[in-house]
Amino acid sequence: MECVVQGIIETQHVDALEILLEGLCGIPKEQVRIHELCLKSGPNLGVVPSEVHLLCDLVQPMPSWTVRHVGGAMRGAGADQMSVLVRTVVDSKVSHNVLRFFYCLGYKLDHEMLKAGFAFSFNRGAQITVSVTSVHKMPRLHATEDAIPITPNINMVEITAPATAENYNEVVIAISSFSEYLAPLLHLSKPGASAGIVPTASAAAASLMSNSAGKPV
Repeated sequence: MECVVQGIIETQHVDALEILLEGLCGIPKEQVRIHELCLKSGPNLGVVPSEVHLLCDLVQPMPSWTVRHVGGAMRGAGADQMSVLVRTVVDSKVSHNVLRFFYCLGYKLDHEMLKAGFAFSFNRGAQITVSVTSVHKMPRLHATEDAIPITPNINMVEITAPATAENYNEVVIAISSFSEYLAPLLHLSKPGASAGIVPTASAAAASLMSNSAGKPV
């Protein structure tokens, strides 16, 4: 299982968010450059359509591939009251010829994108990962080097943490608690329920940048 919240932040405030995250996490950031391909099943694979995502990590010296299937979100009165989405996820490491394999199975490429930015991974009541990325589209098939930002003035922020059926409540609390530290810069909510740009972002970012500039190098 996976617990997740998302939000958006203006690109001009990303440096301030990075400073805040570095102070909260106490670790350096990691570079993110993920080529993501969304595949959908063809008519020969059953009456119920399926969707998988192939993720290629381009930061590694030798690009590594992961196949990801995102299941449905937890339902019920308890889940509706939580500010964090809990869903099932299956990740598997695969070889570099995975795309050809899925094509042979009958899957078709629906769309692809490049996510570029940075992330912080740390333990704070749960193994939390905060990623800050911009989403790019490719002018030609698989042309990641020529990728163009879809929304150049907006970055996506995502906080995720793995969970199980036994501990997801604790993980939800950990993510909710950590999200409060970022509230002056952005609003984090369940995927698909973004509240947009936070009015206090500009003032909070200016304060963070000012305090950072006054610190000795």
